[in-house]
Amino acid sequence: MDCCSPSNNTQEVNINCPSCGEKGRNVQLITLKSLLKASVLETIEPENTYVFCSSPNCSTVYFSGNHSQIFSESDLKMPVYQKNLGFDVPVCYCFGWTRERLIQAAGTDQKPAADQIKVHVQAGRCGCEVNNPQGACCLGNVNAFVRGIKEV
Repeated sequence: MDCCSPSNNTQEVNINCPSCGEKGRNVQLITLKSLLKASVLETIEPENTYVFCSSPNCSTVYFSGNHSQIFSESDLKMPVYQKNLGFDVPVCYCFGWTRERLIQAAGTDQKPAADQIKVHVQAGRCGCEVNNPQGACCLGNVNAFVRGIKEV
């Protein structure tokens, strides 16, 4: 099974973010272990369930299901697409597709970025659960961003 298969994507849960109240999505512990800074990693409680908050207006990235822990973008090794509007922020963490690169590619005749990413996914090369802060496949984010470029 690969990280982008439908059966392996995170599911929305009925646990609301303690900071903004939005429903979160389950995230695997391996995601936190891969992306939290070392000093923060020392504080995780492996028996907890962890949840990703995708709300762009919320400073919380991860929180524990029992709300005993909250982690913000400053606790991670990299910026979070949903929380950071920078053009150098990855939309696809596995294959280096930033907002800037997607914008540049949209104005060319090259194969669409989503199609290029799909080839890598089908070849078993993605590692979203350890590279992407949301812990799930980025193709939805890539497609939505590219649609937004075309609408402008």
